Amino acid sequence: MVSLADRQGIASLLRRSTDELVAEADGIRRRLHGEGVWIRGLLEFTNRCSCNCLYCGLRRDNGKVVRYSLDEEEILRSVEAAFARGLRTFVLQGGEDADWSTDRLCRLVEAVNVRTSGEAALTLSCGIRSRDDYRRLADSGADRYLLRFETAHGARHARLRDGVSLKRRLQALDDLRETGFEVGSGFMVGLPQETDEDRLDNLCLSVDLELDMVGIGPFIANPDTPLAQEPSGSMEETVRMTAALRILLPRANIPATTAAGSLAEGGREAMLNAGANVLMPNITPLAYREQYLLYPGKDTISQDGIRDLDEIEARLLRLGRRADLGRGDSLAYRRRRDGNESAL
Repeated sequence: MVSLADRQGIASLLRRSTDELVAEADGIRRRLHGEGVWIRGLLEFTNRCSCNCLYCGLRRDNGKVVRYSLDEEEILRSVEAAFARGLRTFVLQGGEDADWSTDRLCRLVEAVNVRTSGEAALTLSCGIRSRDDYRRLADSGADRYLLRFETAHGARHARLRDGVSLKRRLQALDDLRETGFEVGSGFMVGLPQETDEDRLDNLCLSVDLELDMVGIGPFIANPDTPLAQEPSGSMEETVRMTAALRILLPRANIPATTAAGSLAEGGREAMLNAGANVLMPNITPLAYREQYLLYPGKDTISQDGIRDLDEIEARLLRLGRRADLGRGDSLAYRRRRDGNESAL
């Protein structure tokens, strides 16, 4: 647990100016991670979801969504095309879809490994499952798992997630770590009624979890959800939280998320300048892209992640950075896996 002294130190960090936070975070990123930006292929394989989270456009009760679920061959073709272009890490993200049982996911993971000759790292993001399920997925060849806690405020978590407790979410994260996954989580910035104390709690929980990967992004109100009239989060606060996370979790991988690019032009670039070191171009087939709308204004709906790699690489060069298509295991995970506390 984060000690009182550490909590006070994090609170002091948040009293600094944005420029000071960004400068320190960028310096840490340069020292530990260099100028490379890991490129992950994001494949949104199902928008069906049994959950009814108040903020999410894919929530169960949103009747305006045209539901889809890719079949195995569609997924494998998308992965193969991106693998041929050079990508060596993929994120399979979906709702909590009962049709995608653990058995079926295990078969898919094994097939991806066959199609990529075992050279690619595979991240799953498909919700809460049992510890045994996570162990089976890891045994089948999955490397990483993303499960954002979204808010460290217990009562708000239960309300936003239709009764699912924060305790249950955190148990799943513990199960993932015990199973050997490289573990990612994170939170939304600017949720309704969020306070300075809530932001401090989010940072403290991220530190307490010793995350290998930390994904954050601004809350963006979706007009087809109960939170339609709520104000969205701010880009500046998202940048501040990104910088704080880089300072507090220097060895973690931190993506510049799509939500930031959707909220503000140059949003992902601002996150990269504040310590982020990952981008996730969307490789979902274009025919399905517009149906995976967690929030409005998503800036990857018409972009082809594979064809746009040249532009991504050029944009990064203009920022003084370079695209790295390799596996990109996080330094935090490598140090934990190898048991070398002195490693980078």
